[in-house]
Formats: sequence, structure tokens, C-alpha cells
Amino acid sequence: MNIFFLGAIALVAYIIQTFLGLKQIKNFNTVYGRMRRKGKVAIGRRPGKIASGTLILFAVDAAGKIGESEMMQGTSILARFKPKMQFVGLDIHELAEDHPVLLKENKLTRQAVLNAQKVYLEVEKGNYQESQPVSPAMNVGLQLSMLKQSIQTKFTKGSV
Repeated sequence: MNIFFLGAIALVAYIIQTFLGLKQIKNFNTVYGRMRRKGKVAIGRRPGKIASGTLILFAVDAAGKIGESEMMQGTSILARFKPKMQFVGLDIHELAEDHPVLLKENKLTRQAVLNAQKVYLEVEKGNYQESQPVSPAMNVGLQLSMLKQSIQTKFTKGSV
């Protein structure tokens, strides 16, 4: 009886987490879509595994001026985007670690802002390539696929 009760609690927690995660994704899509209609969007991130993660979005005009800025920071799926008016009007090209506005922010926010600037400048130059970390599950699948190919290659060469 206790195992069924614990299983039911785990299932309900999973459903709630999924629902709130989808709401968070919807919140991101809404904010991103609104900013995208205004022009380019610079996205900076500072992922957090133990410390809180930070995601910042800048709506940037053709001259590089930030017209709108919103940030999501937190460790849970309850985090939502909040306006960051201190960045509005700044030139994204001029942001640096010693910028007076950045010095007033916490370390995680500074890292996310500098990441947004770095990615924006790389895209502007045409040099940006997204680097995707490979998950352990994906790595196992890749290893099995490579093993299968090598076995097939050995049998094909042996039979010819």
C-alpha cells in the first residue's frame, strides 16, 4: 500500500513539474516573440545546475541599441521573465565587465549579459556556431551506432 501511495505522489509531482515546465516555455516563447517583432534578439545564458540559472533577452535595433530587456533567474520552474530597465538604451557593443551598469548586477547576471553580447557579436560577424553538449544517453546511442557500422563494414569487406 505504501509503495502505491509513494508512486502516486511521484506521478502527481511529475505531472505538476511537466505542466509548470510547459508554462515556463510558453512564457519564454511569448517574451521572445514580442521582442523578435521589434528586431534582433540577443539571448544570453548562464546555465545553473546547483546555483540559479540565468537567461536574459535583449531586443536590439539595427544600430546596436537595446530597446527592451527581460531576464529570468532562478533554480525552479516557477521562474518567470522580469523587465530589466537598466539595460534599455545601452549599446550592446559597449558592454564590458567594467561597465557601470554591469558592476551593479550580481555575478550570474553579468555572466549572462556578457554571453548575450558575445553571441550577438559572433552572429553579427557571421562566425557563430552553436555547440551542443552531447548527453550521456545520446553518447551511448552514438557509440552503439558506430559499433553497428563497424561490424557491418567488417562483414561486408569479408564477404567480398
